[in-house]
Amino acid sequence: MALRETLLRAGYEVVATGEPEEALEHLRREPFSVIITDHQMPRMTGLEFLGHAKGIRPEATRILITAVLNLGTVIEAINTGEIFRFIIKPWLREEFLGAVESAVQRYQLVARNAELTAATQAMNERLSALNRQLEEQVARVDEQNRQLAELNAALADNLHRSVELCVRTMETFYPTLGIQARRVFELARSMAAAAQLPPDQRRALEIAAWLHDIGLVGVPRRLIRRWEQIPETLTDAERAVIEHHPVLGEELARFVEPLEAVRTAIRSHHERFDGKGYPDRLAGAEIPWLGRLLAVAVAYAESNHPHGATVELLRQRSGSVFDPEAVLVFLKSLPSAAIPRKQREVSLTELRPGMVLAKGIYTATGMLLVPDGYQLNEAYIDKLRNHNRLSPISQSLLVYC
Repeated sequence: MALRETLLRAGYEVVATGEPEEALEHLRREPFSVIITDHQMPRMTGLEFLGHAKGIRPEATRILITAVLNLGTVIEAINTGEIFRFIIKPWLREEFLGAVESAVQRYQLVARNAELTAATQAMNERLSALNRQLEEQVARVDEQNRQLAELNAALADNLHRSVELCVRTMETFYPTLGIQARRVFELARSMAAAAQLPPDQRRALEIAAWLHDIGLVGVPRRLIRRWEQIPETLTDAERAVIEHHPVLGEELARFVEPLEAVRTAIRSHHERFDGKGYPDRLAGAEIPWLGRLLAVAVAYAESNHPHGATVELLRQRSGSVFDPEAVLVFLKSLPSAAIPRKQREVSLTELRPGMVLAKGIYTATGMLLVPDGYQLNEAYIDKLRNHNRLSPISQSLLVYC
């Protein structure tokens, strides 16, 4: 009842029941975006219930709530796709609603990807039909070539829209993921030119740069932030969740079916040249070439050090963490890369004089409080905090690093 009321007040449509069998009957009758269950239940555990639910509604996002964390069982359930994520009791309302929001976004992304895949398959079938007509009717070759060009343009447009949708999803879930994707994309584009990659590999590297962190959608925001800023504080369970994101990213990128290199680059961008990376512990030439290039671009874009210190760190780790050839390509391309300025998300209490806003701050009604590019002072920070007491500011606050 508490979960139901919490979700209803947050604007969700909810069906709640205390009986697993009754819940399965609901799933057979109608679709749901998210399935949430306790683990300890009579007659059936939460994992058993979610196993049945997956067979009925495989597209629904599944969340397990548990008071006793069996790390091996939960990780196995995540790896086999039984659950999307888990929540430990006692849960906080904000954390729970954030998990549900991420779960709904994941469902929408999967549903949209399914639609795009179906559309792509339909277009491919049409292309096959046109090719057969081309063989049978030589006289109509010019007309058929025109139609083929139109269909290819439609496929390219669909792919572009799909990638854009994914990036916007990341920005909505955790703004710095979208900003990070833009920085990595600019570096990857410059590196592709410096390495003189063929057009198909260049395109694959650029798309992989956009989507390299799509697997983090659904991971708790505060866990991502700790991983970015103080990774040494992560527990083994938290690190396992983070290190699974390249695998999930590979799965979510399946809508780029013609470009398998995109998915392999995403999966391998946290592998190390010495074999100590993740998720597959690949080493040297076992790591796809695009993955080795992407790893260097991601490391530079994610670094919290100044430019010079970051470049020197990449040089030092050449041959251990990074492929030396990939580092050379990066250094050659760096002067021509138009990299967006690094940004980070802060809370209202973390604002300090001298910080420069990367994104304007608005009221709930859309009125501009502070424009982007403004350098904050003590007076403006007090103004924002006073306004927040009267009318809470709900948007993410972004400042330049």
